[in-house]
Amino acid sequence: MKKQSGFTLIELVIVVVILGFLAVTAIPKFLDLTDQAKQANIEGMAGGFATAVSLARAQWEAEGRPNDGAATPKNIVNYDGTSLVLTTKNDALGIRPGYVTGLTDGATLGGGFDAANCVEVWQNILAQPPKVTSSLATLNSDSSMQYFVAESGDNQDSSCFYYLKETLAKDAGGSFVTTNISTVSNYFSYKPATSEVAIIIN
Repeated sequence: MKKQSGFTLIELVIVVVILGFLAVTAIPKFLDLTDQAKQANIEGMAGGFATAVSLARAQWEAEGRPNDGAATPKNIVNYDGTSLVLTTKNDALGIRPGYVTGLTDGATLGGGFDAANCVEVWQNILAQPPKVTSSLATLNSDSSMQYFVAESGDNQDSSCFYYLKETLAKDAGGSFVTTNISTVSNYFSYKPATSEVAIIIN
């Protein structure tokens, strides 16, 4: 008859300790992957956004810089079946012509350019873009929203800000808030006056 053998208590303790060491070193790496994924999300969206803005302008240039023919003409381009309004040149304000500002207004980047324009730009230059909103209430009530949009500045300083929802701060009740949004969130900005797209990772 063969003698049955198994693990001793010491051997089991050693295995548990080794697994504990592996867990302690591996878990932080997995947590870091989440942050890297959020950063990659912003970088990918910003890259696609900048490319789309450049393509819309290139098409406008290739078509001979068309405008709507009004008394005060607005630059327009039919981009993938959608008529987009583009910036109007203003040397005094440093606004270059031909960059997307929305569907109906905002060409001079004055008071007519707001967060609604930023949403229009996002939804109409990207193919199947993630859902965005400029309403904090909608962001908190609709789980399908992935980006929060805001606008600030005027004229040459007008900029759209696209914040990744998952990087926004939350209040005690678990709702997303805009408190310190520019210092805690991952986002990218778009400045229509010059077409500058900048990525900010916090």
